[in-house]
Amino acid sequence: MGERLTFEEVYEKNFRYIYNVVYMRILHRETAEDITGEVFVRAWQHYDSYDPDIASAVTWLCAIANNEVKMYLRKASTTREIASDSLPEVEQENEAEKRTAAWAVNREAERILATLSEEERELISMRLAADLSFKEIAEVLGTTEKAATERYRRLLKKCRKLTEGEKLEDFL
Repeated sequence: MGERLTFEEVYEKNFRYIYNVVYMRILHRETAEDITGEVFVRAWQHYDSYDPDIASAVTWLCAIANNEVKMYLRKASTTREIASDSLPEVEQENEAEKRTAAWAVNREAERILATLSEEERELISMRLAADLSFKEIAEVLGTTEKAATERYRRLLKKCRKLTEGEKLEDFL
């Protein structure tokens, strides 16, 4: 039986995860912040219907985030906003000089994410950003645990191929 937390506890515990899930799919900070806000507004509006025995809070929030991202992408594709919003952000030169080695790794990850499809970013964000189990991912995607595991395995193989023979400087 799952423990029912207050909405404030759910928010505090899961905000960073959900933001990361959304950002990994959108690759635009301000848009990810807006969508994450919408996720929590929707969650708050429907919190009385949330059942921790059916799904964990993070799984439930990821399902809401998945719907919000899909709505955004659908709307953006009809208004042609996606062309500029879907591109990774470029930092100002003086900001880039202040970053540490971790920035370069984040930049590499962002470059790899930008080459993936929206569905691939969705899968990798649920596994890495939200730390969902394959069972939970399968619930969100409406598939089997085995299928989710296999899709993720193929996705990791694809990501490794994207970086074969490249040096870190190639990503900068």
